[in-house]
Amino acid sequence: MRAAWELAYADESFVHLLPEGSFPNVSDVTGSNTALVGLAIDEAAGRVVTVTAIDNLVKGTAGAAIQSANIALGLPEAMGLPVNGVAP
Repeated sequence: MRAAWELAYADESFVHLLPEGSFPNVSDVTGSNTALVGLAIDEAAGRVVTVTAIDNLVKGTAGAAIQSANIALGLPEAMGLPVNGVAP
């Protein structure tokens, strides 16, 4: 399961799959266009648990608009979008 997620997001500069057993905090993405994803497999219950943290002010509609405009205009997808958060 984890290998499929790693493959799916390997080329996505704004999506980071955290090491196994790690889960994201909102403070890690504050002020960024990055989504952090924690993944755990609960074999006893037969389910996958995912926890994702985003800053909805940047990764939300405003960030999506900039990202989409960049792609439509042939610009680098990340232009004008912060990858690193600003939290101390």
